[in-house]
Amino acid sequence: MTDATVAALRRDFPILQRRVNDCPLVYLDSAASAQMAEPVMAAIDDYRRHHHANVHRGAHTLSAEATERYEASRARVARFLGAPDPRGVVFTRNATEALNLIAHAYGRSRLQAGDEVLVSVAEHHANLVPWHLLAQDRGVVIKGVGLSADGRVDLDALEAAIGPRTKVVATFHVSNVLGYEQPLRRIADAAHAVGALFVVDGAQAAPHVAVDVVASGVDAYAFSGHKVGGPTGIGALWMRPDVLETLPPFLGGGEMIRRVEVDRSTYADIPMRFEAGTPAIAEAIGLAAALDYLEAIGLENIWAHDRALATQALAGLDALTGVETYGPRGDDRGGIVPFNVVGVHPHDVASFLDAEGIAVRAGHHCAQPLMKALGVASTARASFWLYTTRDEVDAFVAAVARVRDFFAGDAVSVATDAPRPGEALA
Repeated sequence: MTDATVAALRRDFPILQRRVNDCPLVYLDSAASAQMAEPVMAAIDDYRRHHHANVHRGAHTLSAEATERYEASRARVARFLGAPDPRGVVFTRNATEALNLIAHAYGRSRLQAGDEVLVSVAEHHANLVPWHLLAQDRGVVIKGVGLSADGRVDLDALEAAIGPRTKVVATFHVSNVLGYEQPLRRIADAAHAVGALFVVDGAQAAPHVAVDVVASGVDAYAFSGHKVGGPTGIGALWMRPDVLETLPPFLGGGEMIRRVEVDRSTYADIPMRFEAGTPAIAEAIGLAAALDYLEAIGLENIWAHDRALATQALAGLDALTGVETYGPRGDDRGGIVPFNVVGVHPHDVASFLDAEGIAVRAGHHCAQPLMKALGVASTARASFWLYTTRDEVDAFVAAVARVRDFFAGDAVSVATDAPRPGEALA
């Protein structure tokens, strides 16, 4: 995207006009939660002001309007994922709940002691802990695949690890730490060769790359609304309807039933079977608006923008002595850049940057096995999105240099022409 295009998009995000610590906000934490555009907020506000009511089974006008909008949002999610049947879309609170739903409903009904779930060391905890709970409950075996020399998940090792006891292969589409995109079709083919279910954590991919669950061979795909510029408290699971309709409920209560007696229940068809209680109606409508916004820009344009900014940031950070970066290099590397300043705790790095109005994440990023594989306890992480500018990346790199020099006791050595956030955006 051109600088002019990004500048125009930024006008849709009022929070980007904020100042933090008397500096212009440079928001580089979109991998944690992306900011929300005006059209998304307007869609939520319109529902709350004019159509708010509970969905399904209501006989009055407001309920019918709310139901129509809620179900239209489900269909919108299906189109976004390239899914032909919206019955495969279940609204959840987030990607974490979606992955728990799979582990609970599929795992407890299909897997037995000794069956294997194959994951990688680079997974978010949300794609590890639900399987751990299943292992404790059912005696399922969790097998992990490490990284190759180039810093990606070792797909040769993954294919070699798949065997007759492999029942689930669960991995990410785009890594929340390493920042690169995995070739889903290759993994799907390996999983399906032994009849295993292929589960994908798409939380970091959905905001950045075009998703086609049919073409990629995915059996289940999870993502979160707040990562794609929608509200918090809403996410989605897509699962092949022919599989989903064979599974027992995840939660019980209203909405997900067909008939209830005192001592027994029968359950609704999909997807209602997996949406117990009153859903997040406004949030689902906001999610649909966010997907409209992304597709109007074009996911291919967003991904190209991410890659260009990541290349720029990595080049700048790699040129700084005393700064380490992580993750592979290549055209599959998107806008997530983990780094450390040698000898400085990542939280101190993030606090220093925040003093200059630059927001980054610090910690293990819910990926402790990956941190161990990288040989670190934690990192700082900058993450970019459609509203991030090249000037902001330059300001960020210059600020990291100031962090390094400050903690080395040599803050005055920073070049006087290094841009500071306010200067870069002026």
